[in-house]
Amino acid sequence: MLSSLLRTSLGRLRAVGFLEGVSFLVLLGIAMPLKYFFGQPAAVRIVGMAHGVLFVAYVLLVLQVSLERSWSWRKALLALALSLVPFGTFWADMKLFRE
Repeated sequence: MLSSLLRTSLGRLRAVGFLEGVSFLVLLGIAMPLKYFFGQPAAVRIVGMAHGVLFVAYVLLVLQVSLERSWSWRKALLALALSLVPFGTFWADMKLFRE
């Protein structure tokens, strides 16, 4: 199933959106508390870098898919804005990215 998901740009967007959403939750829920409550900044460096790479990939894929599928600018902006909200990419996958 994963190989069929990655064959299309929309499938890649869905996969990266999931990973980006998970990395955001790990950053907010695990790495940042480790840094600020337990003095362990290494987790933020590692998870933050991974999240940053996934965020950039998500933005580029939203732009690619929105151009390929002629999404309205509102739908594209909503998909981008949802990446800034915890659990937002999961909602986007359910409501915006299904064929």
